[in-house]
Amino acid sequence: MKEFSYFITDSQGIHARPAGLFVKEAAACECNVTISKDGKEVDAKRILGVMGLGAKQGQEIILKCDGPDEDEAIEKLSKFLQENL
Repeated sequence: MKEFSYFITDSQGIHARPAGLFVKEAAACECNVTISKDGKEVDAKRILGVMGLGAKQGQEIILKCDGPDEDEAIEKLSKFLQENL
């Protein structure tokens, strides 16, 4: 399992457009992908779960990838977070 911790920098937090793009990227991965915030963990391949976290600017989220392509997935998804959120 690979893990990546990230603090949201976008002033709007995780909002619809980047969340949709993130879910699309996560769905392309074979491994299980989850995001957690304040102890609540959701499937990163489900838009309602990602939006339901309600992550705001300055809050920490933890991205976890577990499965056959976890190395590539964590690299791709962490880069997405840094560039878009």
